[in-house]
Amino acid sequence: MSAHVKSVDKNHLLEVGLEGFYGDSMPEKKQINPGFEVGTDFISNNRVPGVDFATIHLYPDQWLSSPSDEDQAKFVEKWIQAHGDDSKSILGKPLVLTEFGKSSRSAVYTVGARDKYFQTIFDNIYNSARNGGAYGGALFWQVMAEGMENWSDGYEVVLEQSPSTVGFIYQQSRRISSLD
Repeated sequence: MSAHVKSVDKNHLLEVGLEGFYGDSMPEKKQINPGFEVGTDFISNNRVPGVDFATIHLYPDQWLSSPSDEDQAKFVEKWIQAHGDDSKSILGKPLVLTEFGKSSRSAVYTVGARDKYFQTIFDNIYNSARNGGAYGGALFWQVMAEGMENWSDGYEVVLEQSPSTVGFIYQQSRRISSLD
């Protein structure tokens, strides 16, 4: 499929859009998965020549059975590091964290916890980009405008209601753009 897309349009980058679960191409990496694979294989799917960059998602509050902030933080660090290392050394492709968030539907959710989570993600991505790592950016899921409550999935960020989160987003945008 990637070859077909590239034959029609060579001017746009192509990615697969995976969560990042490891599969049978590298069984030793499966221990990094959060207990399931969901039929994908981060390495083999991103090795396709027409795929220009790799992507991962990160939802520890959904993926892990433990609601512990400590367990989730350990998983986040491991997930980000493993995929960054593998994108650089095995795939030889840049990597974008294309979905992440903290669900407001969780019993332990606070805007402060979401801000702390965003800051951890943004710091990891910035440090990778600054130090020649694979990461080129991160996109949280999802921005919504006021009045879109019927589209809510719990992961939305309504900028008008979240000035502290807006500050983290602004800071990260400035840091990443300063690396040019």
